[in-house]
Amino acid sequence: MPSPNTSAPAKTLLITGGAGFIGSAVVRQWIAETDWRIVCVDKLTYAGNLASLATVQGHARFRFVRADIADAAAMSALMTETQPTAVVHLAAESHVDRSISGPAEFIHTNVVGTYVLLEAVRTYWLGLDARRKSAFRFHHVSTDEVYGTLGDEGAFNEHSAYAPNSPYSASKAASDHLVRAWHHTYGLPVVTTNCSNNYGPYHFPEKLIPLMILNGLAGRALPVYGDGLHVRDWLFVEDHARALRAVLERGRIGETYCVGGRAERTNLEVVATLCALLDQLHPAGAPHARLRTYVQDRPGHDRRYLIDCSKLETELGWRPLETFETGLAKTVQWYLDNTAWVQGVISSGYRQHTLAQPKTLLP
Repeated sequence: MPSPNTSAPAKTLLITGGAGFIGSAVVRQWIAETDWRIVCVDKLTYAGNLASLATVQGHARFRFVRADIADAAAMSALMTETQPTAVVHLAAESHVDRSISGPAEFIHTNVVGTYVLLEAVRTYWLGLDARRKSAFRFHHVSTDEVYGTLGDEGAFNEHSAYAPNSPYSASKAASDHLVRAWHHTYGLPVVTTNCSNNYGPYHFPEKLIPLMILNGLAGRALPVYGDGLHVRDWLFVEDHARALRAVLERGRIGETYCVGGRAERTNLEVVATLCALLDQLHPAGAPHARLRTYVQDRPGHDRRYLIDCSKLETELGWRPLETFETGLAKTVQWYLDNTAWVQGVISSGYRQHTLAQPKTLLP
């Protein structure tokens, strides 16, 4: 292993899960808008895709490392070699359906992997000189799903009680608690964010919005769980990436910040908006609403999520730049313009996960 790079730029970000949907958005944005050196770590599971990093491959300030956050030796060596100023921890198994039928991987990556990473980071941080130690940050990125489900009123905020209802959300809740404990017990300088549902370019095809777009373009069924009245708060992924940077650079150590898009919609409303956009941008398949199909509900399906992001807005001045309508229009257009990316996912050997009822996307 090479010796630590003492001539590295002043700010080096090590981002785990950087080839995933949110991680790749962070990488692309930070390369374009900052002078940070970016070290991207990803295991490249089914949801990791190097094609999502194609625009930064070869950039002088970008480096990709294929590694598992649960590999203690690899994480320790990587910290020593890259000498990061900050770590943004995004690596996670994140698909709820997959967690229901196969929770073991979620425990391994989200819980054990976070523990292993925290220990590697803590050892590295303790060895820094006083100036670099003071400047260091560990940013843990989590989800609003750790809070469980809401009734018809109210919103989650930083004081909401944890009540996870799926193996995925339980594993993320566990990782949140580990990060909090490493801060309070060992003094590790951490910040945490809990975000609402993300959407946008490069989104993995089995998630709701890209699934509906791609199925609609192919003339396939648009499957809606249960009665379709489950509510989510939608956050454009590039707005989320800006929020993560604001929290990392200006957030208070030990604090949690909730990130939302102020775009509360039922699943039926999401599908209706997508169908209208597809009718406009892909009229050959219109009316796309005829493809809507109700399927058996997911076990333990949380009814409603909504984020109150007032703390982030007030303390750090962040606001979402996209409305749900403008963000969704950009997303649909991106999928129309980037069929090669979708075909790359298919040709890589991906086979869509199914739960209860098939959600046909790929042949």
